[in-house]
Amino acid sequence: MTQSVVVQVGQCGNQVGCRFWDLALREHASVNKKGVYDEPLSSFFRNVDLRSSSGRSCAVGGRIQHLKARAVLVDMEEGVVNEILHGPLRDVFDSTQLLTDVSGSGNNWAVGHLTYGSTYREQIVDKLRKAAEQCDCLQCFFLVHSMGGGTGSGLGTKVLSLLEEEFPDVCRIVTSIYPSVEDDVITSPYNSVLAMRELTDHADCVLPVENQSLVEIVNKIQHMSTSGKPSLAIKKDSTIISSHGGAEKPFDAMNNIVANLLLSITSSARFDGSLNMDLNEIAMNLVPFPRLHYLVSSLTPLYTLADVGVLTRSLDQMFSDAFSKDHQLIRADPKRSLYLACALMVRGNVHVSDLCRNIERLRPSLPFVSWNQEGWKTGLCSVPPVGHSHSLLALANNTCVKPTFIELRERFSRLYRKKAHLHHYLHVDGMDQSYFSEAMESLTALIDEYQGLDVTKESPTPDAPRLRIAS
Repeated sequence: MTQSVVVQVGQCGNQVGCRFWDLALREHASVNKKGVYDEPLSSFFRNVDLRSSSGRSCAVGGRIQHLKARAVLVDMEEGVVNEILHGPLRDVFDSTQLLTDVSGSGNNWAVGHLTYGSTYREQIVDKLRKAAEQCDCLQCFFLVHSMGGGTGSGLGTKVLSLLEEEFPDVCRIVTSIYPSVEDDVITSPYNSVLAMRELTDHADCVLPVENQSLVEIVNKIQHMSTSGKPSLAIKKDSTIISSHGGAEKPFDAMNNIVANLLLSITSSARFDGSLNMDLNEIAMNLVPFPRLHYLVSSLTPLYTLADVGVLTRSLDQMFSDAFSKDHQLIRADPKRSLYLACALMVRGNVHVSDLCRNIERLRPSLPFVSWNQEGWKTGLCSVPPVGHSHSLLALANNTCVKPTFIELRERFSRLYRKKAHLHHYLHVDGMDQSYFSEAMESLTALIDEYQGLDVTKESPTPDAPRLRIAS
């Protein structure tokens, strides 16, 4: 059985990560009724004999075994990590997995990447190595972070480069939360563009998630709860709108959606299935060009773990939903852009024939690049999310990410033309203006590569003539 490690960096990364571990434990508990430490649990948890009966535990051979998450938690402020350590998941982590400071990065990529990256480099590498050594067969690192702040963008991308340096052959999948246009961090465009260069250079796959898209999804769900229809009522203990063990916080619902994305993408690694998808196959099958590794995610249903008492969507409708713009985790309509490749990760009692039938049904409406018309990757995991009969995660390598990157470049340019707030960055040791110009060049080159593919969609070039073999 292969194992993976989740690396959570910054406030947002740790909040999303905390929700992932909570929901993952509940999924395993619903399947593993006897609480026995088994192969599915070992994929993201290890068991430690603490000779104690407290905390998350399962009985093995008469001893009490405690589950520990295969995770590394990093934040340059103590607040969120301390909350986790005093919350219901406190026994799932121990001090060897945590790295915190007290001062924070001041919403400054340079402080996170250069100052803290240099100060804590050896400690970070040590924790990553220890996490890797506890795996029998390390398959993947999942990095979860945000782009707008200083620690998530700066130290998060520093950790990413260290992962490539220390474990070059291990897949690196990054979930990056992009700030909305109305973000309250004035320097978020700087942080995001500086981080983008690192993501483009050092990640195998990036799953971009936009805050604005999450806000719109949550608003739809909350509207459902107040619609007055009995079939559209959100349950009182819903994980989509409330935080277990305390009062609801503003970002809980948004964090839950991202956590459910992680649950779906890791389901094949955590449970059996008739057509399980290896995590390494995601990059292998969906990334035809190294730099174009940004995968647009869509989930259906958006509210898992029986959060919303909606009428069950038919299987065919679920496939249609996955390609509609309302279910994308960035503000995009992939059906109006060009597909390079697409993966469908289905959970539940779904047959391969149903999968193939829906692909054939949808194929005519989905514009694929001419040289990869059969660019589909499929996975079937037999265990559905708690409270549902089936679910679907679609991962699309699609040029629809281009508008998000163009908007980010424009926001960066508006600040940079006036040299606004630049002095905060240039006062950091090792930082100079070349970082900004090179990051901007990298982003522009990325946009141009997507634009070049879009041009082929608008005016496709005929296939090159085939060589004829003389008779």
